[in-house]
Amino acid sequence: MDFAESRSGPGKHPVGLGIVIVLHVLLGWALVSGLARKVVEVVKAPIETKIIEEVKPPPPPPPENLPPPPKNLPPPPAFVPPPEVQVTPPPTPAPAITTTTVAPPPAPVTVSAAPPVVAAPPAAPAPAPKIQARPAQIDVGSCAKPEYPAAALRTEAQGTTRIRFTVDAEGQVSKAEIVGPSGASREHRLMDRAAVEALSGCKFRAGTDEHGKPVGAFANVEYTWKIE
Repeated sequence: MDFAESRSGPGKHPVGLGIVIVLHVLLGWALVSGLARKVVEVVKAPIETKIIEEVKPPPPPPPENLPPPPKNLPPPPAFVPPPEVQVTPPPTPAPAITTTTVAPPPAPVTVSAAPPVVAAPPAAPAPAPKIQARPAQIDVGSCAKPEYPAAALRTEAQGTTRIRFTVDAEGQVSKAEIVGPSGASREHRLMDRAAVEALSGCKFRAGTDEHGKPVGAFANVEYTWKIE
C-alpha cells in the first residue's frame, strides 16, 4: 500500500474525519461554558513537592579477572661492585716494658703473751650505819596549854619549869618529876604543879635502843611561864 495514495484520498477515511469534527465541537463548547477556565485554575493550584533522598547504590565489587602484568618489562640494571679502597694499617706500637719493684719481706715480729690479769678481790661491803639509841619524845601538838594560876598572875610570877617524864616501851607516861622548878615562892610551886598536870596528858613516843627496838626511856620537857 502506497502512503502517498492514502493521504491523497481523504474521503476514504470517514471515521477519522468524524473524530476531528467532534473534537472541534467539544472545544468550542468548553470555551463557551467556562470549562477551560476551571481547568486552568486546577492547574494553577499549589503542587506539594517532597524531596526523596537518593539511595546510593553499593560500590561495585572488585573485578575478579584482573589483567595479567605486562610480560615485556626491561631487565633490572646489572650490579656493579664499588671500587676497592686500599687502607694502610697503622704501625704496630712497640711492646711496653713495665718494671715492678718488689720490697723485701718485713722482719718477723715476736709477740709476747701478756701476763694474765688478776681480778681484784671484791670490795668488802660498807658496814651498815649503826643505829643510835633515841630517847623518848613528846608530841607537842597534842599537849594542852597549862593554865596560869591566879595567885601567880596577881604576883606576876614567871619562870621555866623543867620536868622529866619516864615513858615505857608503849609510849605511856609512868612517872613525872620536877628537875628544875620555876622559882622558890609558893606561886612558883603552883605553876610547877600546873605544868606537870597539863603536860602529863600529852602523847609520847617511846625511845629506841641501838637495834631500833622500842624501849622505855626518859623525856625532858621545859615549859616557860610568861605573862603576855
